[in-house]
Amino acid sequence: MTIKFGTDGWRAIIAKEFTVDNVARVAQGTATWLLNLNPSPTVVLGSDCRFGGRMFAETVALVMAQNGVKVLWDRNDYVSTPMVSLGTVQNGAQAGVILTASHNPPSYNGFKIKASYGGPAVPSMITEVEALIPEQVPTLQKSVAYWKEQGLIVDVDLFSAYLEEIRQNFDLEAMQPLAGRLAFDAMYGAGQRVIPALFPNAQLLHCSHNPGFDGQAPEPIARNLTELSERLANDPSLEIGLAVDGDADRIGLLNASGDFVDSHHILMLLVAYLAGIQGKKGDVVVSFSVSPRMERLCRHFGLNLVVTPIGFKYICEIMTQGGVLVGGEESGGIAIDGYIPERDGLWIGLTLMEYMAKSGKTLESLIEEVYAVSGPFFYDRWDLHIENEHKARVMEALAAGAYPAFGPYTVQRMETVDGYKCWLTDDEWVMFRASGTEPVLRIYAESNSRSETEAILKAAQSTLYGV
Repeated sequence: MTIKFGTDGWRAIIAKEFTVDNVARVAQGTATWLLNLNPSPTVVLGSDCRFGGRMFAETVALVMAQNGVKVLWDRNDYVSTPMVSLGTVQNGAQAGVILTASHNPPSYNGFKIKASYGGPAVPSMITEVEALIPEQVPTLQKSVAYWKEQGLIVDVDLFSAYLEEIRQNFDLEAMQPLAGRLAFDAMYGAGQRVIPALFPNAQLLHCSHNPGFDGQAPEPIARNLTELSERLANDPSLEIGLAVDGDADRIGLLNASGDFVDSHHILMLLVAYLAGIQGKKGDVVVSFSVSPRMERLCRHFGLNLVVTPIGFKYICEIMTQGGVLVGGEESGGIAIDGYIPERDGLWIGLTLMEYMAKSGKTLESLIEEVYAVSGPFFYDRWDLHIENEHKARVMEALAAGAYPAFGPYTVQRMETVDGYKCWLTDDEWVMFRASGTEPVLRIYAESNSRSETEAILKAAQSTLYGV
């Protein structure tokens, strides 16, 4: 079978396409790519909490070692994607590999490649790797113990190095009082050890090893965080809820009432903190599905806004060139200046906690300050699970301009940077984009109120599917 990488890595269903043999093939392609770059390359390796992660990682380690690639492997039960990315930079490695399917359902696993700068490999790199994946499965001839004796597999502790990086970059002492008012949901993912190590007095949810994620995709969006929301709503001592996805590179945020705070608001809060309070400058780089209200905030602080196609790899590519203050996407993947060009849900969550602790203000108050510039808005996204053939027909109709209106909402103009964003008024829009990894069509919408946004989404779904 031909193996193609999606928006971020190669992902497939375990025991169907994601097998030891196919992982070995991808590892061989990656090893060949590394050897083309450097005659004595090093790769940092880890796996998250998913089923078979350690086994698949061992396959990667053995393939790499027998090709002469030195492997710095964290063989603990699990590590997060940001831990591998940071470890790649700290160890001067040519690449990092983590076995993870991020926020995908439990039946999936995946293979992500991180470049030497500690962020996703850019599309040109992935194209080179894909072209080098062999049809034939490489034969594994030696054991891990043998390669350890040869010095080609070396044990490392990425978790401890990551914790130390946090301690050096955050005022944890100032944050300790707020930590007692924090509820943290790890969603059974690879970020579950970090908050307990930093803030033992935080309230914890789903911080245990469960490769099946209790049957739920570990994506930190509102509908998957109802337990965290109820905890906040029913406990007046809590002030903030933080969640991260399966490999801890995406953030979910809730306020003291248990209301979900989407990534658009998180990005704006970060701009307000870094530019407005810390006085930093730099570009703000966001994906096409991020709220256009960001432009008003950037204009207020004298910052340049750059819009990319969807996929953090596009944001990362710009960040590696320097001069970027904040980079992020609607789905919760966000990076900031002063760190690696990588999404990190915990790092972003800690930044917002520091903002709250040092300002002495609640999350709600800080958002109101943003609204004073951008105006209030409400955003939502619906994921419609449909067959790929049906999804393709809808996308073809959108491309042909077959929908001049969605119910009572007339399309004024359309943008096609990535997907189809249909503007309904100056402040209201609906957007359609097909998932690159799942049989899902995503519908995004924004307006000035929750009820109006929901009405737009319902009208869009009804127009496309007659329901």
